[in-house]
Amino acid sequence: MDALLVSTLAVAVAEIGDKTQLLALLLAARYRKPWPIIAGILVATVANHGLAAWLGALLTAWLHPEVLRWGVVLSFLAVAAWALVPDKLEDDEAKPARFGPFIATVLAFFVVEIGDKTQVATVVLAAQYSPLWQVIAGTTLGMAVANVPVVLLGSKFAARLPLKAARWTAAAVFAALGLWVALRGLPA
Repeated sequence: MDALLVSTLAVAVAEIGDKTQLLALLLAARYRKPWPIIAGILVATVANHGLAAWLGALLTAWLHPEVLRWGVVLSFLAVAAWALVPDKLEDDEAKPARFGPFIATVLAFFVVEIGDKTQVATVVLAAQYSPLWQVIAGTTLGMAVANVPVVLLGSKFAARLPLKAARWTAAAVFAALGLWVALRGLPA
């Protein structure tokens, strides 16, 4: 259960103020159909984070445990630092495909998540925790926790988010995870 809870918390906190949250707001404003957008977010996240978690699990099999441990520590600390950098949505990302809300959301979210800090966090979490399905379920749930309210409540909710505090909280969560692994090692 640790994998599910840690993955959910890490991604939910890291996602606040992230470009995918801005994308969720743009899609909600453009299409005004929350349920296909929410379904698209979930499908894209399962696919993207599933691939990322699989890569993390492969790294676990290939790397010596001590190398993996310090790689995880450094990755968590890097994601903590990355969380402090505010995201800005690029013009290309602000224009979803000319499909309906579900397909546009799946495509846009999958592409925007490539190389994003939550995808990197998923790789790291999968290298550290098992079973893999709990990491994928947790990161997907974390993505939903952060994005579904934005889709449902639109700009009123997003305008009131204390994004700077959220970035610092996300950085603190990832730094704490990195220190925890450094001091205690990887879970068995």
